Amino acid sequence: MGQIRAAARIVVIGALALAGLALSAPAALASSQPACPGPAAAGTARCFARVLNDPHGNPSATTVPSGYGPAQFHGAYSLPNTYASTAPALQTIAIVDAYDDPTILNDLSTYDKTFGITELPPCSASSPSACFLKVNQNGVAGSYPSKNSGWAVEISLDVETAHQICQNCKIVLVEANSATGSSLNAAEDAAVALGATEISNSWGTNSEYSGEVSENSHFNHPGVAITVASGDSGYGAFGYPAASPNVIDVGGTTLGVTKQSNGTYAWASETTWSGSGSGCSTYFSAQPWQTLVPDWPATGCHSARGVADVAADANPNTGAAVYDTTKYQGLHGWYTVGGTSLASPLIAAVYALAGDAATQSYPASLPYSNSASLHDVTSGASTGSCGTIMCNAAVGYDGPTGMGTPNGLGGF
Repeated sequence: MGQIRAAARIVVIGALALAGLALSAPAALASSQPACPGPAAAGTARCFARVLNDPHGNPSATTVPSGYGPAQFHGAYSLPNTYASTAPALQTIAIVDAYDDPTILNDLSTYDKTFGITELPPCSASSPSACFLKVNQNGVAGSYPSKNSGWAVEISLDVETAHQICQNCKIVLVEANSATGSSLNAAEDAAVALGATEISNSWGTNSEYSGEVSENSHFNHPGVAITVASGDSGYGAFGYPAASPNVIDVGGTTLGVTKQSNGTYAWASETTWSGSGSGCSTYFSAQPWQTLVPDWPATGCHSARGVADVAADANPNTGAAVYDTTKYQGLHGWYTVGGTSLASPLIAAVYALAGDAATQSYPASLPYSNSASLHDVTSGASTGSCGTIMCNAAVGYDGPTGMGTPNGLGGF
């Protein structure tokens, strides 16, 4: 389809969004594929975005969005569009990813116009209001790393998700030179130095390794809500930084929504997603608030850190509509993307909407002390074979979904 026709269809869809006609969920297509195929080499990470395929097994790139958008996520999780004007400080969500997405600012603009939400203007590091900033791993705008098409899909997913959940937040994209631990750790430090109140990390290693303990200072920033995707390979397959006891581990669900008579959307159902990374850490101990949950003995983790803490939509079949024009496998346009890569920026943005992360040394504790304000996910697919609640849904805490999913801001 020509560019003129594609642009015209985007304008039509944008008009529908402005009229309050939110888009429907994607059909259950044949399969999905990882945007960053693994396994990753030793000492490196891979992104966890999963792109929905068409029935022929190719990435499903279209001229109009088909995945969940702002109406579905805000309706299902009972979220406001903006954080309160009484918040003590500008909420700044940092997105840490590897490599460069050269089209992200234009893609975000198209996303915003399509769904009728406020566009983010470009900004400098010191801008005091909602805007978009892209920097390299040293925190400097310019001298960006090389382009990578798979990571560009990840970046588009992360940035667009964070913005559509918290529409008056400042978004800072920090691009690491590569997917090596040293580069990603430097980018994490740059995000903190730039004043991030929340940081989303939709990537990780294939598995844990002994050296991760010495790297943990990069993720130990009291008062900053650091979310990490728990991974897409199920029980026992999470890596680092998901294993860190200082981060907020975000598992994955299959989210069902219903359209109401007034045209808005509401939560209909939520079950565990089989890909959600879960299990017990080999090298890190659990934080006290985790071991105090009533069903902790049923985890089998004993004193080890349990993955995950909370969860959100991740199944690619109920994934997010993502716009990306950096060609991926020769294609560009609208994709439906899931994986715990979707869940991580979504939860980071919920923390921003709540605005309470700075009140806690470790914001991961908030869902544990406010579990009554979460959707408790109690059924769904197992993430593997373990014989405990670390791979099976349960009332209260479980490995695949932690304490549950957002139901307003009370849990955060």
